[in-house]
Parts: sequence; C-alpha cells; structure tokens
Amino acid sequence: MTHIDAGAEVGPVQPVPVPSTPATGLTAADVAERVARGQVNDVPVRSSRSLAEIVRANVFTRFNAIIGVLWLVMLAVAPIQDSLFGFVILANTGIGIIQEWRAKKTLDSLAVIGEARPTVRRDGAAVEVSTSELVLDDLIETGPGDKIVVDGVCAESDGLEIDESLLTGEADPVVKHPGDRVMSGSFVVAGGGAFVATKVGREAYAAQLAEEASRFTLVHSELRTGISTILKYVTWMMVPAAIGLVITQLVVKDNNLKDAVARTVGGIVPMVPEGLVLLTSVAFAIGVIRLGRKQCLVQELPAIEGLARIDTVCLDKTGTLTEGGMDITELRPLGGSDETYVRKVLGALGESDPRPNASLQAIIDAYPDSEEWRCVESLPFSSARKYSGATFSEGDGENSTWLLGAPDVLLTDGDPALAETERLNEQGLRVLLLARAVRDLDDADVAKGAHASALVVLEQRLRPDAADTLRYFADQNVRAKVISGDNAVSVGAVAAKLGLNGSAVDARRLPVERTEMADALDKATVFGRVTPQQKRDMVGALQSRGHTVAMTGDGVNDVLALKDADIGVSMGSGSEATRAVAQIVLLNNSFATLPSVVAEGRRVIGNITRVATLFLVKTVYSVLLALLVVCWQVEYPFLPRHLTLLSTLTIGVPAFFLALAPNTERARPHFVRRVMRYSIPGGVVAGVATFVTYLIARHQYTGPDALPAQTSAATLTLFLISMWVLAIIARPYTWWRVALVAAMGVAFLFVLAVPALQSFFALKLVGVTMPWTAVGIAVIGAAALELLWKWVDRRFPV
Repeated sequence: MTHIDAGAEVGPVQPVPVPSTPATGLTAADVAERVARGQVNDVPVRSSRSLAEIVRANVFTRFNAIIGVLWLVMLAVAPIQDSLFGFVILANTGIGIIQEWRAKKTLDSLAVIGEARPTVRRDGAAVEVSTSELVLDDLIETGPGDKIVVDGVCAESDGLEIDESLLTGEADPVVKHPGDRVMSGSFVVAGGGAFVATKVGREAYAAQLAEEASRFTLVHSELRTGISTILKYVTWMMVPAAIGLVITQLVVKDNNLKDAVARTVGGIVPMVPEGLVLLTSVAFAIGVIRLGRKQCLVQELPAIEGLARIDTVCLDKTGTLTEGGMDITELRPLGGSDETYVRKVLGALGESDPRPNASLQAIIDAYPDSEEWRCVESLPFSSARKYSGATFSEGDGENSTWLLGAPDVLLTDGDPALAETERLNEQGLRVLLLARAVRDLDDADVAKGAHASALVVLEQRLRPDAADTLRYFADQNVRAKVISGDNAVSVGAVAAKLGLNGSAVDARRLPVERTEMADALDKATVFGRVTPQQKRDMVGALQSRGHTVAMTGDGVNDVLALKDADIGVSMGSGSEATRAVAQIVLLNNSFATLPSVVAEGRRVIGNITRVATLFLVKTVYSVLLALLVVCWQVEYPFLPRHLTLLSTLTIGVPAFFLALAPNTERARPHFVRRVMRYSIPGGVVAGVATFVTYLIARHQYTGPDALPAQTSAATLTLFLISMWVLAIIARPYTWWRVALVAAMGVAFLFVLAVPALQSFFALKLVGVTMPWTAVGIAVIGAAALELLWKWVDRRFPV
C-alpha cells in the first residue's frame, strides 16, 4: 500500500520562484521532449479493473477452491452426473466475468465522456487536452470550479482563490499570488489565473490519492459486507459438519469407498452458497449497464445501493431545480440613478470577468460593453462573499468602484431597497444589487457604506422534470431539503412552484451548534444564503440524527457538502471539482435520472435479500442433515446429482430471474439479520422434515438395494419444501413469478416421468405409501414454515 504523506505539501508554504515556462506556454518540441523523457501525467485509470483482475476476482475465490477440489474428486470416483455441480460453477463464473466486463466497458466509455479536459497554453494558444496528456512545465489555465489536477506553482493570478479544505481541512479559501504553490486535489472558488506544472503523474498528490481510493470496487457496501459476514458464519458451520460427515461415511458405516466418497461430497457441496456472491456481482454490474444507458456514470458502485437507502436528499437550487441560464426581466434604477449610465456600468462589469457565472452572463447578454471604460482592478464573485466587484477608469481620469451581488448582503437592515427586493423574491425572481462603493476594492469592508444604484431582476428557468422528481421522492417518504446560496424567500418561491412546500429560512440565522442546527433542519424545508461551509455543516447535522443523506449540486460551492454526504450527485455540466468528488454523475444533466438510480438500488438490495434467503436455507438444511446423519450414524441420503437437480430448480434458475426483476420496495438496514431470521427457521424445517422422511423410508424399504428408494422419497420431501420456500420468497405474486414457480415444478415432474432422466438422476419412487407419506410430511413442513415465519416477523421485527 502506498504511503501518502501530504503534511509537508499542504501546510503553510512560502513563495517559490516561478519556473521558466514562458507566458505563451511550451512549444510542440518542448512537449515532445518531455513525453520522450516520460514526464507525462500518466495517472492511473480510475474507473475499472483490468480484464485479468476481473477474471482473477471471479475465479480465485475461497468457495471456488473448495468446490473445485471436490469436483476433481468426483470426476475420479463417480459417474459424470455426480459431477454436474462443477460444470454449474464454471458456468456461474463465466457469467460473472462476462457481466463485469460489460460493466467495465460501460463505465470506461462514460468516464471518457465525463472526463475533465484542462486548458493549457502551447505555442501561444489555449487548447484543451486530456488530463493524461499534461506534461511537466505545462502552463495550465484555471477558473472557478476547476480542479487543480497536478501540483504546480502559480504563474498568473487574477483574484485567484483556491479551496484546499479537502487536503488541509481549512475552510477558508486561500488567495494565490505568483510564486505560491498550488496542490492537486484543491479547486478554484473565485478568480482565475495560470500555474506551471511541477509534479505530474504518480508524483502528484491527487494521483496518489486516486491510486489508493478511486478504483472501481464491488466491495465497500452494507450488502457485500453482510454477505461476507454470512459466508464467514457458513465456513464455521461447514468445517465440523464436513469432518463428522467424512468420518461417518468412511469409517462408521464402512461403505464402499467410491460410494462413501460420493455421499460425503454430496453432503458438503450444498453447504456452499456458491451462487450468492456471483448473483450479487451480476446484479450490481447489470445495474451499472442499465444506468449507463441513461447517461448516468456511477463512479463508486456502492452508490447504487447507497442512494436506495437515503431518507433525505439535499438539493442545490441552481443547476438542479433550475437550469443554468437566466434572463433579465427588469432593471430598476435607485436613488435617481441614470438608467443609461447604469447600463454602461453593468456592461463594464460583465467585461471585467473573463469567467462569468450564470447571473453575470445574463447581464453580458443584455448589456454589451461600451468599451469606454478600462478595468483597473477586479474582485471575482465567491459563494462566501455573495458579491463581485471592479474598479474602472471612466476615461475622464476618475476611477469608480462598483459592487454587484446580493442586496441583503450589501445593504444595511431597513434600507428601502430591501422591501422592494423582498416583494420580487416572493415571486421567485432573483435580484442583484448594483452599488457604488466608497472604499477601495482591496478593503476588507469594501461593501460598507456602498450606495445602491439599481436592482437587476432575473428570472430563472425551472427544469421541466424537477416537479415530477420531487413528487417521486415525496411518494417514497424521502424528505427534500433545498439548500441554496440565493435569497431564502426567492428560493422558497421557486420550490413552491415545483410543489415543494415548507418554511424558508435564512441560513445566516441558523444556530452554529450541531444539535440546534439539526432541530432547525427538521422544521424547515428551504434554506437560503447558505455558505459552502454551512452546506457541509448542514449535511453533518442531518447525519448526526441518523439520516442517510444525498446531496446534489453542480457548482464549486457544493463540493464540500458533496464530499461529506453519504451519496454525492453531480450534474455532468457542473464544475470539474464537483464531478471529481461525486459518486454519481448525471451526464445528461437531468435531475429526473435520480429516480432511476434509486429504483436500481432498490432492485439490487431487495432482490439480493430474497435470493440470499434461498441460498442460505439450502446451507442450513445441508449442515443440519450432515449433523443428523452423524448422530444417527446412517448413510447420507443424497448423491451430488440429487442436490444439483434440487439446487438448479429451487434456487439457481429462479434466483437468477428474481435477482434481476423490478423491485420498488424501500431498502431497509440490517441485511444479515433480515436474511438469517428467515434462513435459519426455513433450513431447520426443511432439514428435519427431510430426515424424518428418510428415517421412515429406511423402515419402509429394506434390503441391499433399498437406498435409492429411500433417497428418492427424501428428495421428494426436500423438493416440495424447497418449492414452498421459493413460493414464499417470490411474493407478492405477478404472472411471471407464478409461471416461474410452476415451471420449476413441471421440470421436476418431467424428470420423474421420463425413464432416462430417472436413471440419470437415480430417482425412482417405489410403491404408493411412501411417496404419499413424503408428500404429507412436506405439507406439514410447509404449514410449519408459514406459521414459523409469521411468528418470526412478530417476534423479531426488523
């Protein structure tokens, strides 16, 4: 495991000499020379395992090793029909490899679509390149929302502010000047600039993190952790049962060696829930493929499962509930300001920012620059300040400083303009204030004493699918919280238009203490004027109350909250930083894709819970039968062929269909407890009923050739009870589930009816009394199973 020591890199740093890369960037010859030297940003692929790793993970498992050894033994000592279980394992492993390979190709193709492409200067021109094409000493341009992809030194700064909180834990953005170090893994929150790459590839801090933490994985989830726990318990049960069975069959009964080995293997093989891990992997992989078709990139696979478990979703308004673009609907001069002059100011402000946000872009579209004014100094917009500004030389030798931002931040309480702003906000409109500052732009209190000059009224475009998506979450008992940097009243009006009702709160009045903040979050639905750090604190407060929280967003101000949420969801058009920290990226920018992700997660969790019960009922009754055989010192009733047939018809085939079926049941916690509370009583009933039938058959059928008849009677009872377990698991019934259960029953009858299949599987029901006795015991067992499971539901609720 690579040791990453970031402390020396992300602590307080001193300016260093800027590397000698010219302002025009590297030349093509410079780039070629560095590529030849291997000084390329060859970062590890983040989204998938190689084909060799997929094959290795699916083939070399603990249970495949057990089954493989037993299969080789059976091939040596028994007919081929007793070795069928080995061919089933081969087929299962092949299916697992194919499905995960398909999921890998889907992920890789989507990752290319969503890949960030940094802008570098080469031969004097700004060009976009893939992250892997960066070379040492490249001059890389940055703007708001850009992630710093390699380590470097700042060469140019235009109010450049970088958030390094994901590296250092410090919440305040750091202003960068030429000569300051910039660290990969941080991101730009305001301003712009350029930096020279000093560490690329695996030497860069972010690349080391990516290699350790960003690989596609099937492991870290409650579902797979639960299955691993179950398999550990199964191993503990298998060992003593298998040892006892070996001793009984080989020593105590003094059987024919080959027959004893066959029956010993027949007792051990069904203890292994060999298809359970396979089906879980297949269900996850198919989920990735299905979501990929809807342009949803799952960067961390457990996110499919995690989103199905959420009970609270925090939504950023801009880019999630509303589309990115805005339109100016009105300009209201204040205090006798001349509208023509105000338009010039707005045009100049738009020209002063090379990387405008959506609000400023609307102003640029409406008020083109007059080119009469020259920008002397600028202050980029930041989510923490809630305003931007610039100082202009107006051509007559005089300078003027202007601010553009939130009225309730720039104005003092009681200002008449605030009342007008409030009325507009109540209509769901966004309002910006243009104010003339009396202080210098670099003054920490530049907004103090500013004179209001005009209100700029903007209309936001609602996403057409947002209302239906919010309604879906409401129907699923998932609470929605709108968390925005905009005015609370305006955000509340937008939410109301989309059918999301509830009180709106100004986040500046929220308590800081986590418990008190959690209380406030429980009572309200909409929160405005939220700072990036507050978004993070609000997610933490909700989690402290036991909520599973998803956070959606597309802006750089959402990064901290996305990182801390249980599930982070980013829009594909969002900033590079948000896409980098999110587990799910909606490449089509459609909020309406989220219900599909939730549904996919519920399908996986609900269906794997169903099929896990089927597999573990078999494990429990197999262990119990082995123990009963040891205690009674009798032959094990089944050969491997019998249990291969039963497993295929009552578990293997139906489990595959059930695992991939639609399932809208809300995901519930305690996977292991939920599975075991059904598997243990189900397995005990099946094992006891089968062994009772077997003991009765031993008295009914006697003689040297009686064992096949005894086995057939026991097989009938076990099949019927296993079918009843399947019928219970398949509820609630639909036409295809009824047809599935019926088809398995018909297949078993077909085996009993066709002489060739009877001979192949060594099944022959003799007489009338014992077969009907076997059926009667199975009916009693099925009734006991129904009563026992209902009692378990009441006695041990989950």
